[in-house]
Amino acid sequence: MYIITFGACVPGINFYIHSNFNNTLLKMKFIDDFIRDFSSLFPDQAELQPWRITSNLRAILEELILQLEEDFFISDGIAIHKTAQVENGAILKRPVIINENCVVGANAYFREGVFLDQSVKIGPGCEIKSSLIGRNVNFEACSIAANHYNERVSKRIFVLYQSEVIDTGEEKFGSLVGDNSKIGANAVLSPGTILEKNTIVKRLELVEQYKME
Repeated sequence: MYIITFGACVPGINFYIHSNFNNTLLKMKFIDDFIRDFSSLFPDQAELQPWRITSNLRAILEELILQLEEDFFISDGIAIHKTAQVENGAILKRPVIINENCVVGANAYFREGVFLDQSVKIGPGCEIKSSLIGRNVNFEACSIAANHYNERVSKRIFVLYQSEVIDTGEEKFGSLVGDNSKIGANAVLSPGTILEKNTIVKRLELVEQYKME
């Protein structure tokens, strides 16, 4: 397992990867590997590492909303496709983009930047924060994508991907959920969770891909 940092060593780790090599290595992991055709929607972000897109999601979505056309109802930083359904009691805090054929259940709660690709189902009572959700993903009732380690002394978020631990340098961002993934009821995705396409998270499961020692 490698720990990759953005310009600083991690205490207790005996090796360090220079940022120039780091950037070359990480660019091999493209956002389209998780969400099909994402780069066509966000061409300016295509060269960013997926975790960098997620950590800057609020600004990215605010800019994209300005470019959306008449297929969306747009109000106060919230864009909802005309084919999508948002049930009563759902709370959406800007910026949010909900694409075609999505369903957002009653009393769901979105905040700090949420993007739903096509045909996503968010069950009643779900809480989604600072997250990119791929197409045809299903969050069952009361599942959570968290974006902050309130319970830790150190709030810094590390990402685990393909046996590499990446120090994002961020204290807040949520999840990147690949296409066709299924999140069971009452499951929790910890901050910095990255799920490949077709991932299944069981009901009541806690996903914590990297644990601080």
